[in-house]
Amino acid sequence: MFSFLKPNPVKKMKKDYFKLLEKAMHAQRNGDIKTYSMLTADAESLWQKIEAHERKE
Repeated sequence: MFSFLKPNPVKKMKKDYFKLLEKAMHAQRNGDIKTYSMLTADAESLWQKIEAHERKE
């Protein structure tokens, strides 16, 4: 009945995903390729979780 009051976990995960991508972009611009690749891998795994959660709904 009051589902609009419940927080949306996908929305928070997408926000975290875009933050990770932004951090990765800054690392790449600064020449830190190792950090860039680690952040990009983390973002990819988070995106897979988002897609799985969206498919479940």
